[in-house]
Amino acid sequence: MSTRSYLPHPVPSPSASPARRTPDHRPSARGAGTGTRAGAGPRAQGAFVTLAGIDWLASADRFPHRVHTLWAHHPGAPVELPCGSVFDVIDTPVLFGRRMLDRLWSPGAPGSGPVAAHRGRLLLFAAPGTAQRLPALLAWEEWSRTGRSAPSLLYYGTGDAVTVPPPFPAGGEDGPAASRWLVAPEVRRPWLPGADVLLWACLRAAGEGSVPTRPTR
Repeated sequence: MSTRSYLPHPVPSPSASPARRTPDHRPSARGAGTGTRAGAGPRAQGAFVTLAGIDWLASADRFPHRVHTLWAHHPGAPVELPCGSVFDVIDTPVLFGRRMLDRLWSPGAPGSGPVAAHRGRLLLFAAPGTAQRLPALLAWEEWSRTGRSAPSLLYYGTGDAVTVPPPFPAGGEDGPAASRWLVAPEVRRPWLPGADVLLWACLRAAGEGSVPTRPTR
């Protein structure tokens, strides 16, 4: 079944986003990320997933047609997808996650991959393997040694699954939703930050002083 048969209303053109950045090629540094960078920063109320983004999300499932069929009949329903092959997910407290996004979308920084809000947490989509590498990098940096308590981060990789929001925010673009996209996937291969980029963002968000001005790209 084609994803184009169940759109509840036309998806806004990518050019409609006022804060859009021009997509570029992925960073070349090891662990920096993969794919085509997201074109716009986070949106407070909710963002729409494009048709290509729906295809990308569905590709994470063993049976992509299952995801297309579910959203064909229930376009406002969240869906559970496996991690580890197409993406990993870093689950953060909402305030800390917002601070990370502020750093990732600051001038000169690489931006983020898709980001979702779900049940009071932020889900940062990352390159496969990040869920395994990032905890070790954070532990090596001893990022809580300044006296700040480390936020409760959760890491979802191979063997895990996460619930992702539906393609369209509940109540439209301006309606509140417990599960919504802040940075929606827009292409079939969105850029995903790796462990090195998210380490930089975590340290900056935690107020660590001995970090570079921006992540290596």
